[in-house]
Amino acid sequence: MNPLPFRRQLSLVVAFLVFAVVVAGIVIAVPHLTPAALPAPAPAPTSPPTPAPERVPVIKERAAPRGRTAATASRLYHTGSMRAARCSTGTIRTGSAASYRTFMTQITRCLNLSWKTQFSRAGLPFAKPRLRFSTSKVTTPCGRWPGSAGGLYCSTNKTIYIGITRQVLRNPYAANHAQFMAHEYGHHVQHLAGIMDYYARSVWLAKAPAKLAYSRRLELQADCLASVFLRQIADDLPVERAQWEAMVGWVNANGHKNWPKNDHGKGRSQAYWMERGFDSGSPSGCNTWSAPTGRVA
Repeated sequence: MNPLPFRRQLSLVVAFLVFAVVVAGIVIAVPHLTPAALPAPAPAPTSPPTPAPERVPVIKERAAPRGRTAATASRLYHTGSMRAARCSTGTIRTGSAASYRTFMTQITRCLNLSWKTQFSRAGLPFAKPRLRFSTSKVTTPCGRWPGSAGGLYCSTNKTIYIGITRQVLRNPYAANHAQFMAHEYGHHVQHLAGIMDYYARSVWLAKAPAKLAYSRRLELQADCLASVFLRQIADDLPVERAQWEAMVGWVNANGHKNWPKNDHGKGRSQAYWMERGFDSGSPSGCNTWSAPTGRVA
């Protein structure tokens, strides 16, 4: 075979290296919903008791699948309801960074326990993410901290980065902070399950509009997975029905405003998947990858 011209060889090498970086390190960021902007929690009757979780047998552990199947037919979708668990978080005191760190650390420990169970049911290997707090927007192995994000997940070092700012500490709205942490953790779940690998390979080959569509499916799924978890610790926070509805209503009206490129979904789409996760209490309700286009707009 005739050798490729030198310039052609060079372009192929560069393309391969860029692809390797895309797959190896994905940074996923979300804005921290400003607690002060949310309606004040309103008293409401206690929510109906959560039904007993479905009994799902634990299966032998296997490596996470790769490709489209990892996203559209994840074994996590067949693991039943997330088990309701006690989650002692402590109280966030207004203006107290120490109490905020403690709260978010405890939420992460509860997330570890809950998702470890789901991965065991799915027969998928599980590993805890690292957690790092920062008072400035540090540079991560995945790149710079996005300007509008209150936190991010970096797949290269499996680390969740949480920003601590005066704005965040202004109002100790526990349900909002818990949902925020659970969303970032949702990206870790996607990474372990092979979903993020499918996303990375898909956006590499896609044109601009399709890249945004893939991003929305990824982000909206994280919203849904976060709400699955929040449902299970609702009694401990607590999260009353009126509080939840106020939170969803705020997201419906404002959730898209920090993302002008619409890579996280419109407010109504974010609200839809949050409600879907909370109402189902199971990863089975969070398959955004098979959802109609209108549901991930």
